[in-house]
Amino acid sequence: MNTDTTIASISTPPGVGAIAMLRLSGKDAINICEQVFTPTKQDKILSKQPPYTIHHGSIVDGNKIIDQVLVSIFRAPQSYTGEDMIEISCHGSTLIQQQILEVLIRSGATPAQAGEFTLRAFLNGKMDLSQAEGVADLIASSSEVARKVAMNQVRGGFSGKLAELREKLLHFISLIELELDFSEEDVEFADRKQLLAVVDSIAEQTNQLLDSFKLGNVIKTGIPVTIAGKPNVGKSTLLNKILNEEKAIVSDIAGTTRDAIEDTISIKGIAFRFIDTAGLRHTTDSVEIIGIERAYTKISQALVILMLIDARETAENCTSEITSVSERLNNDQRLIIIVNKADMVSFEELETLTTSLKNTFTNNTIITMSAKRGDNIDLLTNELVTDYLKSTSSDDGVIITNARHYESLHKAMENLERAKEGINNQIPTDLLALDIRQVLHYIGLITGNISTEEILGSIFSKFCIGK
Repeated sequence: MNTDTTIASISTPPGVGAIAMLRLSGKDAINICEQVFTPTKQDKILSKQPPYTIHHGSIVDGNKIIDQVLVSIFRAPQSYTGEDMIEISCHGSTLIQQQILEVLIRSGATPAQAGEFTLRAFLNGKMDLSQAEGVADLIASSSEVARKVAMNQVRGGFSGKLAELREKLLHFISLIELELDFSEEDVEFADRKQLLAVVDSIAEQTNQLLDSFKLGNVIKTGIPVTIAGKPNVGKSTLLNKILNEEKAIVSDIAGTTRDAIEDTISIKGIAFRFIDTAGLRHTTDSVEIIGIERAYTKISQALVILMLIDARETAENCTSEITSVSERLNNDQRLIIIVNKADMVSFEELETLTTSLKNTFTNNTIITMSAKRGDNIDLLTNELVTDYLKSTSSDDGVIITNARHYESLHKAMENLERAKEGINNQIPTDLLALDIRQVLHYIGLITGNISTEEILGSIFSKFCIGK
């Protein structure tokens, strides 16, 4: 991993725009740019200009002017990478961007690899590894909540939590190490009850982080919501109304939807993946049977199931339909019952049906609506976002979104459990210290205190070029 070179890349995404940006980072960044930059004010020498200043001029290739640009200067260590950096803002032509990059490379720069700017920021101590991964999540964020969670990670929210755990563990192991140093004198520096309390506290915080991963994972990918129910109950109409577009075909013919139709929408900053499924019923149509099997698969994969029933059905039939789906769900899944086509029955009939359902399904939210008219759509969307908004409302709340972090924390938790068991069973101090060192090891893997080129290569290869 050669960090002595000066790297260059185009940092804006492919395509034509008004403005584009190229970046250079490394000890020769300013000198390389100076070779190809002609300032508008001829008396300006780029290498003698103060940091954090912007200069107008032209990028040239010999006698040829490629483009008029603005050059921003950043000096080590107060830059994104911790090295000398140059940012060149040019016009957005892809031809201009490529020609500027080529002339920089001919002048001594090396093409940057994916994520190499952020890798250098990590290697130069500008951020730890979890913060660097937060940068990638921030770039990829597609909803307000995903952006908020990623920004918290970039700002060191997760790192701060890990630092707290690490400090407690270091204090723990320092007491144990003292006992090992004075083992011949049979001196006990650490009260076992106090050690157990410390380990319990660390384990509790670790568990909280592990539990947050379920939420964090769906924040990144979108919360899956499956719309289920019998044919012609209004599933496709509801999907279209939520998405505000004619995504699904709506027809009076039963079995029109034969496969899952999926789309993503952001509601109050949270991404939801809505899936319209085939109507659930007994049929001999082989194609429709496949669609119904897929519908049950989508139900099993969803975090939220919107179970639609027809307000014109009897309470007995509705109860049977809902039960057939609810029996398949686990504790992590939420079932919302929607009594649709409420506009087609009298108030008294609707009240009788909903009262019966509330008495039977006491733990489920029940919403009456007319999907066709859009009645109570806002009530439904508010119900969907409430729990997730509460979970992400705190700026200080740390939510794990990275599978690598989850795996390391899970292994740390296993060693914490072994340490607790060891304390209770009065195992030798040196074995207890080994378990705690393992916990420190797995926390170090997250922050980058312990890393290998293979791990770093795997992480930063997922970044975009120029970041």
